[in-house]
Amino acid sequence: MGLATYKDLCIDVADARTSGEYWSTMLGWRVEMHDDGDAHLRDDSGRIQVWLNVVPEPKSVKNRVHLDVNAESVQRALDAGATVVEEYPRWTTLLDPDGQEHCVFPRAEPVEKRPYELVWDCHEGAQPSHDLAAWWCGVVGGSVVDDDDDDDEGGFSFIRDMPDCPWDFFVFGGVPEPKTVKNRVHIDVRTDDLEALTAHGATVVRAKGDGGLGWTVMADPAGNEFCAFTD
Repeated sequence: MGLATYKDLCIDVADARTSGEYWSTMLGWRVEMHDDGDAHLRDDSGRIQVWLNVVPEPKSVKNRVHLDVNAESVQRALDAGATVVEEYPRWTTLLDPDGQEHCVFPRAEPVEKRPYELVWDCHEGAQPSHDLAAWWCGVVGGSVVDDDDDDDEGGFSFIRDMPDCPWDFFVFGGVPEPKTVKNRVHIDVRTDDLEALTAHGATVVRAKGDGGLGWTVMADPAGNEFCAFTD
C-alpha cells in the first residue's frame, strides 16, 4: 500500500478544446468542456481521468513528464493533428497540437487499451531514476523494476501494478538537463495523511485553502509538482 492513491492526470494547455479533442482521440476518453474554457476527459465508467487546464504561460521547454499511448499506427496521431519529432524502432515521438511531447507505440489491431505509461525525466546525478521510482512507489503503491540493459532505451526504472491507476507503468529515465520551470503535466493523488507525504520527502508548494484551492500543491524530491486531495 502506498501513502496515497492515484486520482487523475492534469495537463496545462493553451486551448482546452483543441487539446481535448486530440487526447480524446488518442486515449479513447470523452472530452467535456467547462464554462470557463477548461475541459476534462471522462472514461466509459464515468470517471474523470484527465483535466485540461488553460494557463497563460506558453510552453517553453521539453516536458519533464509525458504520456505514452498505444495506437493502431502513428497515422492516428497525425490525422488528429500531431507532428513527428523523431522515429524509433518501437515508438515515435510526436508533438500534440499544443506542442506537448508524447510517444505513440503501434500495436496490433484492435487496440483494447490506449493509455500506456507516464514517463518522468530525472536529472542524472541529482535524483537517480531508481530513487525517484522508489519514492513514487511509496506514494502510489505497486512495485519497482530496474532495467539497465536495454540498448534502445538506456537504463531506467519503472513502477507497475499501481492500484486504481489506468496507466500500466510510471517510467523514470535519466536526462542531462535539470528541471527549470513548472511542469505542464502532473498527477493528482488522494490521501488521508499529508504529514505522511511530507515525512516521506514531499514539500508543500501551496497549501489547501491558499487562494481558494481545494487541494494541496506539493513537489516530489526532484521538484515535480503534484496535487494531493484529502477530501
